[in-house]
Amino acid sequence: MNRIFSLTFLCLIIIGLVSSCASTGIFPHSTSTSVDLAKSNYRIIKSNAIGESSGFSLLGFIPLVPPTYTDAMSDLYGKAGISEGKAQALVNVTQERSMLYLILFSIPKLTVRADIIEFLEEKP
Repeated sequence: MNRIFSLTFLCLIIIGLVSSCASTGIFPHSTSTSVDLAKSNYRIIKSNAIGESSGFSLLGFIPLVPPTYTDAMSDLYGKAGISEGKAQALVNVTQERSMLYLILFSIPKLTVRADIIEFLEEKP
């Protein structure tokens, strides 16, 4: 009886270690702002600006530190020099997920790419 209890307890421990929870972020791709980019009312400040976030997964499938959109977007804003109060916007935003697999762990990476534009004053 004691052996069955020990075996059951060991199986529960192994299942607990192997199973994991994961979450995915939602990146909204639309806003309520309407902009006409057909005119020459903007200039490109930086093309192909990149922001990255890296994580760490044990055995390739147990995420200990997942990459986050918040970190990737913060990195993008920091590298691109976007500041408040200016008429700047991100356009052509894309995201890429990649993972480097090693023997006992993997390193997932989330990369966000965008072009940064600045709107110009329209002349009458």
